[in-house]
Amino acid sequence: MFVSKSASIAVGAMAIALGLSGCATQKYVDQQVAGLESRQGAALNEQGTKIGGRIDGLETRLNQVDQTARDALARAIAAGKLAEGKFLYSVVMTTDGSVTFASGKAIISDDGQAKLSALATQLKTDNQNVYLEIQGHTDSKGSTKANERVGMERANAVRTYLAKQGVPLSRMTSTSYGEDAPVADNATRAGRAANRRVVIVVLK
Repeated sequence: MFVSKSASIAVGAMAIALGLSGCATQKYVDQQVAGLESRQGAALNEQGTKIGGRIDGLETRLNQVDQTARDALARAIAAGKLAEGKFLYSVVMTTDGSVTFASGKAIISDDGQAKLSALATQLKTDNQNVYLEIQGHTDSKGSTKANERVGMERANAVRTYLAKQGVPLSRMTSTSYGEDAPVADNATRAGRAANRRVVIVVLK
C-alpha cells in the first residue's frame, strides 16, 4: 500500500504529539501524587505531634493523680489511726500558748515557732509512734465559710512547720472547726483572741 510522504509526516507528528502528551500527563500525575504525599506527610507529622503532646499531658496528669492518691491514702491512714488511737495529751496554741494568730491570718509568730520546735524535738526524743490531729479554730468574726478556710490554713501552717522539723506528714492530719468550738466569749477582744487557736491532739 502506498502512503504519501505528507501522510507519513502527519502520522509521525501525531505519534510524537501523543507521546509528548503521555509524558506530560505522567509528569502531571507524578507531581500531583508527590504533592498529595507531601501534604499527607505533613498532616500525619502534625497529628503525630499533637498525639505526642496529648500523651505527654496524660502522663503528667497520671503522675499528678498518682501523687495525689498517695497523699490521700497517707491522710486516710493517719485519720484511721487517729480514730482508733488512745489520747495521750494535747497542746493548745493560742495567744496565751505563745502562738499568736491575728484575725483572719494563719501566720505563726516567732514564739509560736519556738514552741512548735520544742514539741517536734520532744516527739522525736520520745520516739513513739504517735499521731497528731491538728485542729484549727477561729473567732466568730467573718462568714462561716471564711472561718472554716482560715481554721484549715492555721492547722496546715502548724502541720507544715512541724513537718519541716522532722515530724512525718503521714503521722499528722489537719482539720478545721472554724468558729464552731469557741473556748471563750466572742463578745470580748480577749475572748476572740483565745478562740483564734490551734489544738494539737497527740494520740498513740
